[in-house]
Amino acid sequence: MNRDRDPSPAAGAGPAAPRGSAAAWRSGWRRHWRRAAAIAGILLLILLAVRQPLAELLWPQTRAQELREEAGAALERGHLSAADGSGARELYEAALAMEPDRSEARQGLMRVALAALERARRATAQNHFADAHAALRLARELDAPRDASAAAADALRRREAAHAGLDQLWARAQQAHRAGRLHGDPAAALPLYRRILELDSGNAEVLRAREDAIGELLQEARAGLRRGELAGAAAAVALARSFDPGHVDLPDTAARLAEEREAALAAAARELEGGRLERAERHYRRLLEMDREAADARAGLDRVAVALAQRAARLSADFRFADADAVLERAGALAPEHPAVLEAARHVERARRLKARLGPRLSPRERAARVRDLLTAAAAAEARGDLLTPPGESAYDHLRGARAIAPEDPDVRRASEKLLPVARGCFERELRSNSLGRARACLDARVALADEVEDLALARRRLAQRWLAVGEERLGAGELQPARHAAATAREIDPAVPGLAEFEARLERASARVD
Repeated sequence: MNRDRDPSPAAGAGPAAPRGSAAAWRSGWRRHWRRAAAIAGILLLILLAVRQPLAELLWPQTRAQELREEAGAALERGHLSAADGSGARELYEAALAMEPDRSEARQGLMRVALAALERARRATAQNHFADAHAALRLARELDAPRDASAAAADALRRREAAHAGLDQLWARAQQAHRAGRLHGDPAAALPLYRRILELDSGNAEVLRAREDAIGELLQEARAGLRRGELAGAAAAVALARSFDPGHVDLPDTAARLAEEREAALAAAARELEGGRLERAERHYRRLLEMDREAADARAGLDRVAVALAQRAARLSADFRFADADAVLERAGALAPEHPAVLEAARHVERARRLKARLGPRLSPRERAARVRDLLTAAAAAEARGDLLTPPGESAYDHLRGARAIAPEDPDVRRASEKLLPVARGCFERELRSNSLGRARACLDARVALADEVEDLALARRRLAQRWLAVGEERLGAGELQPARHAAATAREIDPAVPGLAEFEARLERASARVD
């Protein structure tokens, strides 16, 4: 046995460790340190390799943050706004569209507004008036502090007045007024009066001349009302209001215009209620000529479109497809995206396919026999529990065929009324479970089974709102394509669903920079 290799101390030795033991400890410590360093290096490499997926897992909103950083850099460069979406304003707005609840983008937009105000002041001092107006307009659009905006605008007006040549403007305005050119181009009297007052708001002589010109304009409007020219009168009143909303003759003329408009609206409603759809359409179009944004006239045309769509559906039920197509085309021209018009188009197409399956036109006896066969098949499918599925063999499909052949048959109507609660229950069930595609199929069944118009409108609104909520969720996650699909589906189901236009605008702003 080799005693020289025995590392243990001799018996009776003191507590101090021999020199060989300390060297061994230092050697072991270095080995452990090198091993730990190697493991740390490997872990670092792994983290570097997966850092982007890990970041996406932990911080899914990184794209909005990137947009805010890009916006901050653009602001630092003085690139405040650009039509191509590269300006600080557009970048902050895109980030805000993706994360509407975050405050950083709003704060950034306020910094852009303040920078625009400062640019307006510098441009004014340098007599760069076009640049100053553009910068001031940007600041106001972004809700810059009102007092600061007003001060910058006042300084701009005073600076411009010193360079404008007000005497020459006044002479040209008087000449245009005497010639009867009150409006229509920048060299007309009223635009020139406005230009002078923008630079010298307290000029009493110009204020009197403007009041006279607006009085003449309103006199023309009242003459147009007596001739039944509502659109021209409305345009004159709107023009007068744009130059001086406090003119003394404006309230009386506007009241007369409102009376004539109410009378025209009532006449349109009477024609619509009487089924005289062509006359109703003419009345509503005349009202829209007065005001392209008139909600009641637009709604009236929508009602005409719905009535035309219902007429097209009835015509197609009798297989009168040429007449149905002509009426449906008129309905589409009035309200191409209205749910009733879209449903009527589907109804006409279903009737056309059914006619192709039935072959030549049926005699009354053949039609009655065919209806009995379809009702029998519908009852058998209902007994099996096949109410809405499978496609082509369900009670709903057989009943739909019977309705297409004889929609007014009492037996067909009773069978429809019996199946309708099933379709309603299906819609509610699928909507609660967020199965939106199936809910829409159940809604289509309710339409085919002639559910109440008001109930269908409410169901469409609820389903469209649910799709809009899906779109909001996808946009917040930065998933633009699913968000677009959800918005398109919501519009297809109910184009008038509240919040759709605002959501599409946010989606467009986000897409401008992300796509």
